[in-house]
Amino acid sequence: MGKDLKIDVCIVGGGMITNDLILPSVYHLQRIGVVGKISICALNNGPLRELKDNAEIKEAFPGQDFEPYPAFDNPPDKKFPDLFKKVLSEMPPRQAVIVAVPDQFHYDIVMEALKYDQHILCVKPLVLKHTQAMEIEKLALKKGLFVGIEYHKRFDRRSLLAKRQYAKGHFGDFAMGEAKLVEPYYYRHSNFQNWFTADQTDPFVYVGCHYVDLVYFITGLKPVEISVSGIKGKFPNGNEGFMWANGRVRYENGAILSVIDGLGYPDAAAGSNDQCLVMYCEGKGKTGLIEHDDQDRGVKHTYLEGIGCAGSMYNYVSPDFYRLVPWEGKGFKPIGYGYDSVAASIERMHKIETETVGLEASESLKMRQTLIKETDERGIIATPANSFINELVVEAARLSIMNDGEWAKITYGKNPTVKLRNS
Repeated sequence: MGKDLKIDVCIVGGGMITNDLILPSVYHLQRIGVVGKISICALNNGPLRELKDNAEIKEAFPGQDFEPYPAFDNPPDKKFPDLFKKVLSEMPPRQAVIVAVPDQFHYDIVMEALKYDQHILCVKPLVLKHTQAMEIEKLALKKGLFVGIEYHKRFDRRSLLAKRQYAKGHFGDFAMGEAKLVEPYYYRHSNFQNWFTADQTDPFVYVGCHYVDLVYFITGLKPVEISVSGIKGKFPNGNEGFMWANGRVRYENGAILSVIDGLGYPDAAAGSNDQCLVMYCEGKGKTGLIEHDDQDRGVKHTYLEGIGCAGSMYNYVSPDFYRLVPWEGKGFKPIGYGYDSVAASIERMHKIETETVGLEASESLKMRQTLIKETDERGIIATPANSFINELVVEAARLSIMNDGEWAKITYGKNPTVKLRNS
């Protein structure tokens, strides 16, 4: 019976990440027998219609479909801000909810999903405050519900290799590094202009958190001080946002990581973004180096016509994060560490449910809690318990950038705190 079990998935959010990664990943998990029914809930049905009509997705996953909320018989511009609550309330318990909405809405949706006893996968960062992350961790464990956070760089084979070799002492101790993740300029013309405002978020919080998490993932070193400076600009709709950010992260061993982020990679350039990580390490009488070129991984294409992300003809075509490729089944399948990350969390939820089929309620809860703790301790899938430093970093980063780059200090202990260094 357990082997035949499938887990239903509700995706809350129908935007870019759902189109580019989440829906294709869930469709593939559906056709290999892990996922059952799929539904997508959004503020209005316009983005859902675009997902339904996406030619690439239809070609890759012939015959597969999802249930839209709101339904298509509603006007495309009519908004349903609380519809997700009704959809979650009608789901059977212990299915999967994927939270794929702007950062400032994560907490409310995650808590609503936990209210109705659902496992959760949330795009990063989980929430914007450490106390909220701890609240989620405790409630989820109490109920035996899995919460994963989609820090997909943890699943990059380069990252996994670096983590293993760092633990063996092959590099020495991290001392100085820099990271960069600059997203395309065309993001400014997307729905970003409606939510990526200076009072809510910034490029360091939105994408820089990937590399802060990754350095912690590789080294185990906790960040203790953050300084983030930003450059503001106007979106086409007139909203003001931070278009660029530069962060400096100091770690508990004194190491420093500089992080450059922005929404400004040229649309006509070859890559879909600009990203990399360099870490210099101190050893006995020598130094070690970890260097990841995450933009150009050795594959370059020049097309007859512009088919790149922004219509460019010359492209860096990395197959490592996410691509659709031929396989032995119908259509095409997703590959890359983006898919691996989504699949790992959904498959973990599926395992938790299959391992507890037929158990009494108390036994089931105990087993689910054990499996959740095992995932926390393994530390590959990001969970509230093993990635809590990220919420502290986000909190410190926002405090710093809103105070012209002043250093914000993280103090650990039973109740970690964040405050300006000189306050």
